[in-house]
Amino acid sequence: MAMTPKELFLETIKKDGHPDRLCKQFEALEPVMNDPISTFTRGNRQRGKNTRDRWGTMIYFPEDAPGPMPHVTKDDKVCPDVTKWREYVKVPDLEANCADPELWKDALAKQEEVRAAGYLSMGFMGTGIFEQSHFLMGFEDALLNLMIEPEATAELLGAIADYRFIYAKMLVDNLHPDAILSHDDWGSHDNLFFPPDTWREFLKEHYRKIYGYMKENGVIVMHHADSFCQPIVKDMAEIGIDVWQGALSSNDIVACQEELQGDMTIMGGINSVIDRADQTEQLVRDETRRACDTYGPQGHYIPCNPSGLKNSGIFPLTDKFIDAEVQAYNKDTYGIDA
Repeated sequence: MAMTPKELFLETIKKDGHPDRLCKQFEALEPVMNDPISTFTRGNRQRGKNTRDRWGTMIYFPEDAPGPMPHVTKDDKVCPDVTKWREYVKVPDLEANCADPELWKDALAKQEEVRAAGYLSMGFMGTGIFEQSHFLMGFEDALLNLMIEPEATAELLGAIADYRFIYAKMLVDNLHPDAILSHDDWGSHDNLFFPPDTWREFLKEHYRKIYGYMKENGVIVMHHADSFCQPIVKDMAEIGIDVWQGALSSNDIVACQEELQGDMTIMGGINSVIDRADQTEQLVRDETRRACDTYGPQGHYIPCNPSGLKNSGIFPLTDKFIDAEVQAYNKDTYGIDA
């Protein structure tokens, strides 16, 4: 009998696991996103509205946009001077606004439904430490300040990291999901945003603490970065990431798999160029088959659209066609039609 999607996912991410086929994207996981922290921090994000988030950043969400985005201008930065960040940045108080057990009841009920249906529950933490910094001051300032104001930038990143740790701890302690998908993009299509040693200096230890708490409490750590992160894949595994979700095909994924030796599972590898208005089913299937053929044999691989959540392709048929081709690959390769 074929493994269930839940069994398959757990076997895939196990270092010495023996999955019977490839997972179809997020098929084993069901997001639980109605927790009070998500509602408090992201409830303003409504299609067709431009609103400020809890940090004061303007969030644009036009009707025809695939998702909400920060809109930071020269005259509208929350933090125009990182050396005076304490004057400008007001860290949202999660404990004061989200700790009441009554507020967690709906999320706990949703999680119970998810598990009863045979899925792994997946908590969600958007806007990671580096992302939050450029939400506050703009992308150029966030990068430049790492070089020209390293002490003040380190202090600000530390404050954001403390907030993220409280977020993670509250999510784990109150909901205790099976997995948490945590977002922070660290690179462009073909390079990191900063040298690997800069990432290690400013971000690595903060994430070790955050992800360490998740791991200590039995939560699967999934990190979303639809980025080029190849130079730091060993570091990512070292700080506790079980699954790198969003890995772009511009990474040498086979080389990453060889370097990792099963210490971290790579979830992605399908070129996001297929997620477009003029796509054809064959285009999506061909790219999905290429990814399965190329990365599947090395193991610890889950073919997936790099976008950062279940069924989050921009065009509605993208994920349907990907899943159909992964199933066809599994039938051809493993004799399992599931």
